[in-house]
Amino acid sequence: MSPSHQPARLTGEVRATAILAAPLVAGHVATGLIGFVDSVIAGRHGTATLAAVSVGTAMFWLPMMIPMGTLMALPPSVSQLDGSGRRDGIAPLFRQSLWLALGLGLLLFALLSVATAALAPMGIAEDIRPGARAFLHGIRWGVPALTLYYAMRYLSDGLHWTLPTMLFGFGGLLLLVPLGYAFAFGRFGLPEMGAGGLGLASALMMWAQALAFATYLACSKRFAPLGLFARFEPPRRVPIRDLLRTGLPIGVTVAMEGGLFIVTTLLIGRLGQVEAAAHQIAINVASLCFMIPFGLAEATTVRVGHALGAGGGRDGVRRATYAGLALVLGTQAVSALVLVLGHDAIAAIYTADAAVATLAASLLLFAAAFQFPDGVQVLSAGALRGLKDTRVPMLLAAFAYWAVGMATGAWLGLGLGMGPRGMWIGLIAGLVVAAVLMAARFLRTTGRLPRTAQ
Repeated sequence: MSPSHQPARLTGEVRATAILAAPLVAGHVATGLIGFVDSVIAGRHGTATLAAVSVGTAMFWLPMMIPMGTLMALPPSVSQLDGSGRRDGIAPLFRQSLWLALGLGLLLFALLSVATAALAPMGIAEDIRPGARAFLHGIRWGVPALTLYYAMRYLSDGLHWTLPTMLFGFGGLLLLVPLGYAFAFGRFGLPEMGAGGLGLASALMMWAQALAFATYLACSKRFAPLGLFARFEPPRRVPIRDLLRTGLPIGVTVAMEGGLFIVTTLLIGRLGQVEAAAHQIAINVASLCFMIPFGLAEATTVRVGHALGAGGGRDGVRRATYAGLALVLGTQAVSALVLVLGHDAIAAIYTADAAVATLAASLLLFAAAFQFPDGVQVLSAGALRGLKDTRVPMLLAAFAYWAVGMATGAWLGLGLGMGPRGMWIGLIAGLVVAAVLMAARFLRTTGRLPRTAQ
């Protein structure tokens, strides 16, 4: 291909990635809005409830990151089968992924059942513990449904059909709003349960999403030729092992990044209700912003996997990645601008407590500062997943997020007494290092691929 055709090819790739990513981004935003709904309802119920939901949500997502990330092995596997014309292998792989998802969900349910005993040893403030315990006891019932939902969602995403992710994401959100309000405040004849009610409402929403997605896959004409549920298959060691080999490092990598934010939340939970509540507001807004590059990264994973399966070589893989990067830089610029200009107004949505709102607004400025490095690192990691390059990125993530990010945050926030602001400086440091290392790894890995035939 002549050089004059390269910009046109890149423009076409940007368009294809944007079309694929739009429903993914919308679905992730819906997921982020679930945390927003929980936080707003909890904040209106009281500062103690908001602080409890902050700690409970952190303790839920810290272990949940591993099964969620592990199942991310499915989209690149499915997209490579699709790109190479081996579609008959998709249904058997999907059925084994369901067994893996169910096993991971049951394991996590058992873990969350005993995790509440760790609240006191972790130093969580005593007045926060009862609400956090109640939230975890409620939400744990939805874990098996959530892991099964991810398996079904990742199958659809890997086949370039991302609209269900958006529809079921917003469907769950519409269900959670009335359920969360009724269970937390005790409406429609229900007892007032506060943080525990929000956890139970979230669990019910997860089961509704999983059952709806399973019904869709079974009845949709789009998936009928694949025969996803055509027969029963018992768990098989080899395909599950292969999924774990690719997916477990992804799960650990996702947990490394998510754990940086979550452990920060738990450490701030030692400082008191105001600090924990303010941090919950800021981290919820930052997480909502993160859903946009995360969705673009997932689309890039699929596009890279498809390019590799179709024999696109180095040029095809890099073109797919640069298209995603262009989109990420644009969306992150918008997010940073919104946070800088609207930090006070955003904090006021969550709480009427002046002390909490003031601290939260200041933390949102730190969130604005890490939008660009956060976008670059998650996009680079997504491209590497499309190449099934997961083990070295896992080690890079461990160094960036923990040796740099957590160590810096703990030193500034707790050691030097800077509190939440010091912890957030640590988050920025970790994400900057991760962005540099992940981007360098991508360039090195793709440099070993053969070029596309000219």
